[in-house]
Amino acid sequence: MSGASIEPQMPNGRRAAVVVLGDLGRSPRMQYHALALANEGFSVDLIGYGGRPADAEVAGHPRVRIHELPLPWRRRAPRALFVPVAALDVTAQAAALARLLLVTLPRPDILLTQNPPAFPTLAVARAVARARGTRWIIDWHNFGADMLALRLGARHVAVRAARALESTSGRAASGHLCVSAAMRDVLGTDWGIPGARVLRDRPAKRVGRTPIDARVELFGRYGIPVDPRAAERPAVIVTSSSWTADEDFALLLDAMIACETALERREATNRLPGLFFLMTGDGPQRAHWEQRFAACAFRHVRTRTVWIDAADYPRLLGAADLGVSLHRSASGVDLPMKIADMFGAGLPVCALDYGPVLSELVRQGENGELFSTGQELAERIGTMLAGFPGGNRLERLRAGVERHAGESWAEGWRREALPLFADPR
Repeated sequence: MSGASIEPQMPNGRRAAVVVLGDLGRSPRMQYHALALANEGFSVDLIGYGGRPADAEVAGHPRVRIHELPLPWRRRAPRALFVPVAALDVTAQAAALARLLLVTLPRPDILLTQNPPAFPTLAVARAVARARGTRWIIDWHNFGADMLALRLGARHVAVRAARALESTSGRAASGHLCVSAAMRDVLGTDWGIPGARVLRDRPAKRVGRTPIDARVELFGRYGIPVDPRAAERPAVIVTSSSWTADEDFALLLDAMIACETALERREATNRLPGLFFLMTGDGPQRAHWEQRFAACAFRHVRTRTVWIDAADYPRLLGAADLGVSLHRSASGVDLPMKIADMFGAGLPVCALDYGPVLSELVRQGENGELFSTGQELAERIGTMLAGFPGGNRLERLRAGVERHAGESWAEGWRREALPLFADPR
């Protein structure tokens, strides 16, 4: 038919290896890749750290096999010993990953790797692609050197070396995906990697708001002490986190303190409801911040940290009243997947403003609000929740989330990524 698009054909019998040197359960985008490839007929070897397990849908797929690598030692290394411990750790990881991809597993037609972490992933992937005649594709989530700079400082010799190695190795790949148009432009102009395809983060599926009865069951099962049926319940504010250095929990604590002060004066202002901050996820800084929150002994602001199973996560977002993103980009050109997940659940978002790239996802005043300081976050919360639970501002933002809802992950993947994986012959 004239004008009809021709979709790439994906012949059966092809193999793909999907590599993420992170906990599989905390790497949704790479799990989505594995599932999408499997649904297109690939036999998929999904490789990553054990830690939190992969989603049940991924683990149970008949064409997906999961291979767990041991957790890295450097996660527990003190700052003074980080570089030598990391060097030993990277060497051990490289050996384990190379053995798996070169010896243990059948030759993959496609090797898809996440970046970061850049080391040892890029070096091993480059060697495997050469040795086995495999097409190597990098999915750029951020830049590893910028992430390393958060720990060591931008001028550290290890950071400068990492940037050079990351750039050189990256240019050897056959194809590239990235999370934003801004990142695509930086890859082309600063890294010498033109033509990257933008694959935006999207929720696996759009679930919308969670019904009241389902909220009651969900909150009860996870021990969240909020009754969704109560007329004067607190507003539930959720933030999803990997609890790493690129998420600014200091701002959230400042906002909590400011909200607590405002709630102490609620008899005079009567604008804010009680607030329940629910922080999901897991990661290296979680215990530290749990102690900081507990030490505040708030009267009106309550906090809770919890790990949510993947199947329940979108339903929990749909049960909350407001989302908060604390992501402070190391590179300034990546986008937090947590915001896409929140929008998929119909949840307006307050997002930490770290640069123009956020406009690719958050429309100020339409589906969310931006903030730069803890005081600003507290003010945004006060404005958005004024008149809760029926405030006009929050309802307008919810309507904006629905109005700007786009494709699901599967729809976007088939349009933006599938052509890159199609048989080039």
